[in-house]
Amino acid sequence: MAAAAPVLRLGSAGAAVAQALDRAQAADAARRLWAADPSLWSDDPRVQNLIANRLGWLRAPAAMRAGVDDLTAWAADLAGQLDDVVLLGMGGSSLAPEVLAAVLPRAAAAPRLTVLDSTDPAAVRRVEAALDLQRTLFVVASKSGGTIETSVLADYFWSRCQQTNGAAPSRQFAAITDPGTPLAAQARQRAYARVFLNPPDVGGRFSALSYFGLAPAALAGVDLAPVVDRALALAERSAANASAASNAPIMVGIALAGLALEGRDKLTLVPSASLRPVGAWIEQLVAESTGKQGRGIVPVDGEPLGAPVDYADDRVFVELALAGDADAHRAQTLNALASAGHPVITLPLDDRADIGAHFLLWEAAVAVAGYLLDINPFDEPNVAQSKDNTSRVLAQRQAAVRPPPPPQGPRANGVTAVDAQASSVRQALAAWLGSAAPGDYFALHAYVDRTTAADAPLRAMQAALSAAARRAVTVGYGPRFLHSTGQLHKGGPNTGVFLQITADHPRDLDAPGRGYSFGALIDAQAQGDFESLADLRRRRLRLHLDDPTTGLASLARLLADELAA
Repeated sequence: MAAAAPVLRLGSAGAAVAQALDRAQAADAARRLWAADPSLWSDDPRVQNLIANRLGWLRAPAAMRAGVDDLTAWAADLAGQLDDVVLLGMGGSSLAPEVLAAVLPRAAAAPRLTVLDSTDPAAVRRVEAALDLQRTLFVVASKSGGTIETSVLADYFWSRCQQTNGAAPSRQFAAITDPGTPLAAQARQRAYARVFLNPPDVGGRFSALSYFGLAPAALAGVDLAPVVDRALALAERSAANASAASNAPIMVGIALAGLALEGRDKLTLVPSASLRPVGAWIEQLVAESTGKQGRGIVPVDGEPLGAPVDYADDRVFVELALAGDADAHRAQTLNALASAGHPVITLPLDDRADIGAHFLLWEAAVAVAGYLLDINPFDEPNVAQSKDNTSRVLAQRQAAVRPPPPPQGPRANGVTAVDAQASSVRQALAAWLGSAAPGDYFALHAYVDRTTAADAPLRAMQAALSAAARRAVTVGYGPRFLHSTGQLHKGGPNTGVFLQITADHPRDLDAPGRGYSFGALIDAQAQGDFESLADLRRRRLRLHLDDPTTGLASLARLLADELAA
């Protein structure tokens, strides 16, 4: 079964997209993409060599089709022995399986899949409290094999399982990584139950249809065969069609790039209700691939859909439309937006198994968009800056005789505006809001446990800001977003206005063998990223909460009061 072709309603921006189409067709972009020709993105032989080692995702559906039976059999063997599978991974190592398990039907006897991609001690405690450790499999996933969050979490749960079992818990751990990484060596040394070595030429955010995406989904009881088959069918159709205009993945990439070059660079995702989890995966792929050299497409996930008057002329709306998941209000609103001249792109999915083809469509589209934006969509040149800052802050805190003092600044209702040059929290918020200009977006970065209780006030702030300021508003949880949108924030255009939200840790947790706690780690990650934003002269404000549970609600009220004023 093949999903219907994308529907593009481009309004007055059609001319810009037509120009991008002409350029892509003249460059023979569709054929060169599927031929894995690195010269499409760079004339520099050194850069071409680097890109050539990042194009394995083009072959992933065909390569993985043979491995589906093995994954399915492995999952079936374990199903009766497990209540839970906990995936320890960040960004591209965790987002795709989280989507697959949330969107697709799962076998009745399958264990529950939990993704732990936070160093917040409250998150670690919450996940552990829900587990019977002896009936849990931990999947440690990292392309580099040295991701700090993944390594710390793996050591923590190895220690906890060892205490529970009284012996090495080898049978309770599996790994997914590249050949030759520190994680591959550790998995051998600890005799993990399974070690999946992913092709090294598949980049992390392009790894949805590799072991990183498929192995945890198999454990969660997802039927992988139709997912991979749909992706393979799309790959074959696209590779056989040199016409960019009638080639769905290529044309979507052309449209996104042409619109971004026209100033329509806020990619606002409008998914069917059943497809809402997909937004986080698209967000990571688009932001990390395009946000560099002062350019980028800003993905906006989770914003409530408004009327035409609610938006400036920097938006493109992309609907993820699952057949049978109709929403009359969504359809009416998108029609109104299109009639008002806002570009609206509809990507149809015939059924949920089309998610495999959808993954591949977005990967190819982003690759083509990168060509048209004159960037390398396969590197992430700014990610290391925050990591290096984190390491330095941790080292300084370990060497310090005393713990760091509590955050200083104006306070209200348990919220501190850290080091703000303002007389009150409200005044600090007013200055932050006032720093935004036309074409900018607001980004909320919350270093708290990602729960429903935390999400409600954050989404309320997102909706209120979007409505009052007519600006795009994104929401990210730290440190998760550092492996997702962090590249865009530092390497993309200076159009972000950032609000960092940190919190105290009423019950901290030691990180075994590290000499620091989880609370110290997440605090260092927040400080490291804030310093990166400062070094790049990004507009920013840090607000610290005395209590992570009640503080977000207090902050939401403070922001609402300021917006009303």
